[in-house]
Amino acid sequence: MSKPEHVIITIDGPAGTGKSTTARLLASRLGLEFLDTGAMYRAAAVVALDRGVDFGDGPGVARAVQQAVLRFDWTADPPRLLITSPHERDITERLRDADITLGSSIVARSTEVRAVLVEQQRRIAVAHPRLVSEGRDQGSVVFPDAAVKFFLDASPEARAQRRADQLRSAGQQVDEARLLREIIERDAADRNRETGPLIIPDDAIVVDTTDLSHDQVLAHLEHHVRQRLPALRRGVGG
Repeated sequence: MSKPEHVIITIDGPAGTGKSTTARLLASRLGLEFLDTGAMYRAAAVVALDRGVDFGDGPGVARAVQQAVLRFDWTADPPRLLITSPHERDITERLRDADITLGSSIVARSTEVRAVLVEQQRRIAVAHPRLVSEGRDQGSVVFPDAAVKFFLDASPEARAQRRADQLRSAGQQVDEARLLREIIERDAADRNRETGPLIIPDDAIVVDTTDLSHDQVLAHLEHHVRQRLPALRRGVGG
């Protein structure tokens, strides 16, 4: 059985459900590439700050992103994200800074910014047609014909605890009550925005990760993919 030339697997869900790590590891297990679309919205916030564009100026941020030209370096694992204009610069480490986290939540609400990045994500899929793509609208908007769609969820309390653990491990001070409040506010904003709202696609497999370990979540998703896509069975495509 030959491995399929075009395979798109989407993983959507709210912040703090472990989408990025799960998507990267699932892609590795299946012999696919990994597209971190959340990083692209964070990159849009970096571009806006660099060029002095207000996060709330959607058309302005969208134009700046088009001018900056984002590019993934697919030779790295996970891929690095670069701005290529006016000078090529690796911004991967900058993406997780607190000001960028705040900015990305604002620029992601913009219809204009989402239109630019959705178009870029689809072009990436043409060049890299064997992908695990994670985000908040991958199965519902960007790749509605994806072969397998997942929606990861967890209670806000569990997600806040995971984020607190991450910050503590990085040596940072943590206000857990504030983290929980921010997660609840981000969920409401993502679900109620006009463009690309966070929804569960009708044909998505919903996985509640609240009481699951990371390894359990990964194994669960891999099982579903291999059941649905026999050509990706271990030893053939993986």
